Amino acid sequence: MAFGAAVRAARTEDGIAQETLAHMAGIERSHMGKIERGEHMPTLVLILRIARALGRSAGELMLETEARLPSEWHQPPGG
Repeated sequence: MAFGAAVRAARTEDGIAQETLAHMAGIERSHMGKIERGEHMPTLVLILRIARALGRSAGELMLETEARLPSEWHQPPGG
């Protein structure tokens, strides 16, 4: 979903292969693929490791994720 799309965008922007990023984050390439496709939601620890491997803070990665959320996520609750 949005997190996976943000990871993929950052990775491709930096010219990093999926396998390389997975290795840098200490996970299997297939797991990274599932994260990028939105099939797996990573733990906070894994988010921190992916962000570090991308040379970004987790906060930067979360801001990019928020920007990719569907519009209904940006509306106040109950509104």
